Amino acid sequence: MLPWKRVLRPLAALLLATAVAAVPAATAHAADAAPSSGWNDYSCKPSASHPRPVVLVHGTLGNSIDNWLSLAPYLKDRGYCVFSLDYGQLAGVPFFHGLGPIDKSAEQLSAYVDRVLAATGATRADLVGHSQGGLMPRYYLKFLGGADKVNALVGLAPDSHGATLSGLTSLLPYFPGAGDLIKATTPGLADQIPGSGFLTKLNTGGDTVPGVHYTVIATKYDEVATPWRSQYLSGSDVHNVLLQDLCPLDLSEHVAIGLFDRIAFHEVANALDPAHATATTCASAFS
Repeated sequence: MLPWKRVLRPLAALLLATAVAAVPAATAHAADAAPSSGWNDYSCKPSASHPRPVVLVHGTLGNSIDNWLSLAPYLKDRGYCVFSLDYGQLAGVPFFHGLGPIDKSAEQLSAYVDRVLAATGATRADLVGHSQGGLMPRYYLKFLGGADKVNALVGLAPDSHGATLSGLTSLLPYFPGAGDLIKATTPGLADQIPGSGFLTKLNTGGDTVPGVHYTVIATKYDEVATPWRSQYLSGSDVHNVLLQDLCPLDLSEHVAIGLFDRIAFHEVANALDPAHATATTCASAFS
């Protein structure tokens, strides 16, 4: 075996392990299960104050339940109809999703949004995504007609222009065949490597589409979507915010901002209902 091949598989394993470290340990939940907190309730009808259902889009190696054990109840308690989907499943890989080709995952999101709109009677939904969950919906909005069905996309630490894993992906050119191996085994990861064909197609012609409100909530301590400023979007209807500008004491990194950071959650709520937004501060952790 050639020397580079001896390190090829360990490198791919390291990339995968790094991504795994960015999500909590998954537990065995059935897709579309209805947790005791009450989300994924298809009998829920949006109220006049919150007329759009919220669809939560998990990140790489996440799933529809474990990613949202904190944010889904947070929004449900505030009167929203909340839903979450599984996407990007690989055959033989339970619970850890978001690994399939991202364009195909966007097709899954499209079908899911249609299902939610049909069940709730709403004409538009709002999307909230963590990591890849803030990236993948942009393909749906741009290429699959999602802009006609979505009012807002809120991204928590989205890898809008790729996930460098603190520079780790820059080592791939030194290992011939590494990119091909990752693409063959976990195409969803390959699509998120800066310079990929997927990202080039997605970002050509602009980051956003007309008619959708975009919010990006980033943390300067992110170790996955780096440099953190690469998470920001450009466009006429974009609100980019750094979590530490809201609360300098917030130390959340890529995982925490999506899993349990109530300061970030407060800013999500503001993005979903800007007419009734209140200032997000360190005290928002207790709201």
